[in-house]
Amino acid sequence: MRVGTFVLAAQFPGQGQGEALHRAVRSAEVAEEAGLDSVWLAEHHFVPYGTCPSAITLAALLLGRTRTVRVGTAVSVLPTAHPVALGEQAALLHLTSGGRFSLGVGRGGPWVDLEVFGAGVEAYEQGFPESLDLLLRWLRDPHVASEGERFAFRTVPVVPRPAEAIGGTDTEGPEVVVACTSPKSVRLAAERGLPMLLGMHVGDAEKAEMVALWRRCAREAGRTPDEIIAAPHVSAGVAQIGDRKAEAAEALLKAMPGWLKQGLDAHVTVDGRARAMRDPLAYTELLCGLHPVGTPQLCADRLATTAERTGITRFALLVEGSGDLAATEENVRRLGAEVLPQLR
Repeated sequence: MRVGTFVLAAQFPGQGQGEALHRAVRSAEVAEEAGLDSVWLAEHHFVPYGTCPSAITLAALLLGRTRTVRVGTAVSVLPTAHPVALGEQAALLHLTSGGRFSLGVGRGGPWVDLEVFGAGVEAYEQGFPESLDLLLRWLRDPHVASEGERFAFRTVPVVPRPAEAIGGTDTEGPEVVVACTSPKSVRLAAERGLPMLLGMHVGDAEKAEMVALWRRCAREAGRTPDEIIAAPHVSAGVAQIGDRKAEAAEALLKAMPGWLKQGLDAHVTVDGRARAMRDPLAYTELLCGLHPVGTPQLCADRLATTAERTGITRFALLVEGSGDLAATEENVRRLGAEVLPQLR
């Protein structure tokens, strides 16, 4: 069982953006001190839902401040990034961190980001497979050319190459994980043998179905049984630890609805399309019911149950749901000291 944190750098009502980012950095530093396995960083643009606009930049900072914890993006949004630029950054972090970097990628949403960065809605609706395949080739091949619909360029050398790690034993490069929210994205990841990152908005039953679909598609694509069983999928969730279940839930119910309303209301679609909005209070209640929110024993049991039901043994848990720096640090420390030992 590998348990890590999921960091959004969420800006709660009444807080400044610098405060949100400081809490994000501190929670990551404390995660290493607490013995957690990993820190996963979200990326958002122009909204207080998350104040980190470049997960890979924040990952670089945290890799420099830590020594043992794995740091990953959850996710770097491919439609608004050039796959080669992202691949160069990922290779750089992989080599300079001793292999502690994981690159999580996803489609993002149909937001105004696509207009601002000049990608266009087609990059979101149709272009993700081309971007992903170009990124993977950049991380694996010594030279790359492209003749795609969106990216076309002559053959160029890959510098730095992930295989150039000191010692010469690493030929795989950084781990790549794909955020999956639909059967289409599950099939895409499976065909390429890439593990999934599954969102905190779905429960064990839906995650188990997505893992089963991934395994079927991976078999059809010729992946080996060992590769399929060992695929290190990641389950995103929320963790809040208290001496009583009601106490832990109350900490989230007091703070998260205000953050969710402020953050979700700020999203603007690129083409004016209608979008469904979650009720912030109902969504918070849903998350409290799905994930490890309660006593240390309850949290350990919930994680163990999810692992048993889904086959997923890696977790990225949102720990900043109280919106308070001191409470977040305590939450992370308790996760490491009181929950992890029960899972090991």
